[in-house]
Amino acid sequence: MRSGLPLLVVTLFLSTTVGALPPPPAGDPKITSEERAAAIKLLKDTEKEFLSLVENLTDEQWNFKPGPFKWSVGQTAEHIALAEGLLFGVVQQSLASKPNPDWETKTAGKEVALERILAARTGRAQAPGVIQPINKPMTRAEIMASFKEGRARSLKFIETTDASFKDHTFDNPFPVFGTLNSYQWFLYIPQHHSRHNKQIAEVKANPKFPK
Repeated sequence: MRSGLPLLVVTLFLSTTVGALPPPPAGDPKITSEERAAAIKLLKDTEKEFLSLVENLTDEQWNFKPGPFKWSVGQTAEHIALAEGLLFGVVQQSLASKPNPDWETKTAGKEVALERILAARTGRAQAPGVIQPINKPMTRAEIMASFKEGRARSLKFIETTDASFKDHTFDNPFPVFGTLNSYQWFLYIPQHHSRHNKQIAEVKANPKFPK
């Protein structure tokens, strides 16, 4: 009996000690310098690609539609410009919400999902009516001015903000993404833009695209 006593005491001690350990510390809800730099790079890269795709097009090329239910380059550009404003508003709405105590669990790994699904143009989705180009026709000059103004605002914000991004969340209407934190919503802006840059490139690659 005595030979088993030390083992029992050690086991009880370890069980009590492990049970008394404090929970792991919560992650920092603020973005790191690397995360800030990544967001800035995405904004600048997608803008540069976009301008290279559209700035030298003729009006005929700008308005060419590859099919009756397909968007032209101009319509896609308008959607990009309108979406920038809408998504920036969602970021602000998310930041204004109360902190989500489950933010780490709810939003883990979503940056990867955004890149793999959204930016890669996997699947199809219906754009909300407010950012449908057919519902709010704009001139080419208005589209480009709106885009550049919105992108400058997005860049200035991410370059200067000290907001606590990650513990503020807002649900995405697409179940594949679910709950996103404010930083992930901000990344949605350039990832969405990258998706539609690919769409513009597809239109330009159409055999019937004007020369």
